[in-house]
Amino acid sequence: MTAVVLFSSLIGFLILNIPIAVAIGLASIVGFVYSGIDLMAVAQQMLASVNSFTLLAIPFFMLAGSLMQTGGMSRRLVRFAHALVSTWPGGLGHVQVLASMFFAALSGSSPATTAAIGSALIPQMEEKGYPPEFAGSVQAVSGTIGTIIPPSIPMVVYGVATGQSIGKLFAAGFVPGILMGLGLMLVVYYKSKKHHYGTIEKFSSQELWSSFKDAFWALMVPVIILGGIYSGMFTPTEAGAVASVYGLFIGVFVYKELKMDNILQVFTSATANTAMVLLIIASSSVFSWLMTIKGVAAAVGQWFGSVSGSPSGFLILFILLGLFLGCFMETVSIILIVTPVLYPVAIKFGIDPILFGIVMTMTLSLGMATPPVGENLYIAASISKVRFEKICKNILPFIAISIAIIFLVAFVPKIALFLPGLLYN
Repeated sequence: MTAVVLFSSLIGFLILNIPIAVAIGLASIVGFVYSGIDLMAVAQQMLASVNSFTLLAIPFFMLAGSLMQTGGMSRRLVRFAHALVSTWPGGLGHVQVLASMFFAALSGSSPATTAAIGSALIPQMEEKGYPPEFAGSVQAVSGTIGTIIPPSIPMVVYGVATGQSIGKLFAAGFVPGILMGLGLMLVVYYKSKKHHYGTIEKFSSQELWSSFKDAFWALMVPVIILGGIYSGMFTPTEAGAVASVYGLFIGVFVYKELKMDNILQVFTSATANTAMVLLIIASSSVFSWLMTIKGVAAAVGQWFGSVSGSPSGFLILFILLGLFLGCFMETVSIILIVTPVLYPVAIKFGIDPILFGIVMTMTLSLGMATPPVGENLYIAASISKVRFEKICKNILPFIAISIAIIFLVAFVPKIALFLPGLLYN
């Protein structure tokens, strides 16, 4: 009955269009009242869930991403990506995907990647004759790479929830993220060739070299962050702080695009986004804690394990469940609610916890680009000025190739685990 009360309350609040963080918190309070637990435990659990040094990586990476976007790094990455791949059929679509992959290594956020790259490229694509719904759909799914290629905020949350190495999770996200990008580029190539989208531009080695030099300081960000983590110079949390200081320095003194007024705006925006994510973490942790102490998590996990029957069956069911939940809820909240339930089952089946984290991140990140709640879709629709339904219709081939790559990563573990094994053994 506790499970029924919890989930029916959550669904009811979501139907009433209450924000996800508040809806989860209110559903938890309803569950506490039903179970006769002192409501003081809600505040205690919320505080305990965010009182973590590792979670400091979230505000630091959010701040770093905002500084780099405002400080001109995203525009320079777009120019460099344009010089690399704009000569292919569907050139600007490929630029969208590649620039999103570059920016993913700066921000760790899917909506931030969609907004930064989409704002720069979608208007350009429309000028070059690409349908706005095509440009929007490419960007909405490309933005999901922002949470797969490290640094990744969902990976930080999963690492904190399970006690797994965030450095290993970051390393494991590289190859799947690149594969995801290549898969999207394949669809862009096919659709552009079939419908004659855009124009093929002439390759210029001079522009390639010039854009590389201009983007050099931006391209150094993942080298500094990930090189520092894997060399043991600093932790992922400290890496976020280093990235913030680096982004501020480059934006003010090298690119000279960060001024006092937009610096204040960046800090205000990063603070608001951090507060939203931490509220989601706090309320989701209370929800998960109540499920655990009332035995709901164990019962659901046991049922899920018995239905799955095997590691392969478990992974298939988990991916399908993740795709479904991603249509209605935010990535971080799903991780915190689902992990206590299904993580023990995955371990029992002998599934590598790092692989499980990557499959979870990839699956739930795709939810940012699936209706009806996908945030990337709304951002892309707003930038491209087309109806939400049009974006949803055009996004289907990109979603299909993304799901195929998720299954490939899940059933060929070496794709994700090769790099962590190389760096940590």
